[in-house]
Amino acid sequence: MQNIIPTGLVPGAAALAAPSSTRARGLVGFGARADASDATKILNELKSTFEAFKAERDKEIADLKKGLGDVVQTEKVDRINAEITKLQTSLDEVNSVLAALRVGGGGGSGLTTEQKAHKDAFNQFFRKGVDNGLVDLEVKAGLRSTSDPDGGALVPEEQATTIEELARTASVMRQLASVITISTGTYKKLVNLGGAGYGWVGETQARPETSTPTLAELAFNVMEIYANPAATQTLLDDARVDIAAWLGNEVAQTFADQEGAAFVAGDGVLKPRGILGYDIVANGSYAWGKLGYVPTGVAAALSDASNNGTDALIDLYYSLKSTYRNGASWLMSDAVMGTVRKFKDGDDNYIWAPPTSAAEMATVLGKPVYNDDNMQAVGAGNYPIAFGNFARGYLIVDRFGIRVLRDPYTNKPWVHFYTTKRVGGGVQNFEAIKLLKVATS
Repeated sequence: MQNIIPTGLVPGAAALAAPSSTRARGLVGFGARADASDATKILNELKSTFEAFKAERDKEIADLKKGLGDVVQTEKVDRINAEITKLQTSLDEVNSVLAALRVGGGGGSGLTTEQKAHKDAFNQFFRKGVDNGLVDLEVKAGLRSTSDPDGGALVPEEQATTIEELARTASVMRQLASVITISTGTYKKLVNLGGAGYGWVGETQARPETSTPTLAELAFNVMEIYANPAATQTLLDDARVDIAAWLGNEVAQTFADQEGAAFVAGDGVLKPRGILGYDIVANGSYAWGKLGYVPTGVAAALSDASNNGTDALIDLYYSLKSTYRNGASWLMSDAVMGTVRKFKDGDDNYIWAPPTSAAEMATVLGKPVYNDDNMQAVGAGNYPIAFGNFARGYLIVDRFGIRVLRDPYTNKPWVHFYTTKRVGGGVQNFEAIKLLKVATS
């Protein structure tokens, strides 16, 4: 079989790819450029590379069945597989750039007189450290209810929204989960665990008293997260520098990185509680307050000679109730995705498929798959893959307002901007998310 590797693959990927930890950094404010044609070009290259991967993987499988396993052939498959990962990352990067460039395009239009006055005063505070009655203006702009000072200045609402949206483009869980904004320190909700009686009756029949439903209270506390970017006074004095874009650029990625790790693996202590921070039990023993798992059937891997890995993913797929599968998606790291890409179903079809359009996601078993390197690696006892309706299963709670404390003293001649926001998160529906465990049972 002829070896098919698209020409120009590596340069095309390298020109646009960046490490996932830098996603969205530098996307707004200082000349980041991308357009839809970039995404289309990468998508076309991704599709052709996947065809090459399938051809070489099929040859590898055929050779193994004949007892002719070839290390060179295996390395070739792995090399093309890695290029697919780079291209997918490149596509994600470009889509993040495009999404970020759409953020905050209002230019201040539509602001009330009070909001504009606050924005102008904040600009002077940010550049010069001049207060100009900023706290009172925050009250008039609706950012706080009283004029009692509590440290720092509140970022103008338009600018805070831009920072939140930039963080969303870089945080996978923020794209998947439900997000609400509150003005207090805790969000509480009651969940009906069932138990209310019901029945069918005729028009004139008596309605017997129903049993009392079982309710559970969920509480989501917001925790403080911070970033501490610095700039020289010379930069701040330059009127051509858009300070809103600069601050958003500096803190959005930090917030996204730290939040993203907490939304997946946080223990709930001084940070949100992530999906892996709860008790996890075999799906057959699932109970409210715990997440259910399906085993791979292999002690320390996703597959082995007698188990190609697809069966476990299918079992995970169907462990989720049908009411949640509509709108469900997969969550795993890039490395785990590279392994899953090799799996086939019973009809000899690869279960991974490239996006159908530049703005869409790749799929596994027909459901979108999102890459988040905060998910665990493959290893004995680990949970490398999640499948669920994350919008119904996980809730992110943002406390309204982002605060900045200007510090020109600690590290002269740099001016630091200690920027804080408060955010919480946790599972709000334990039926809506299932996990794959690397274990025999």
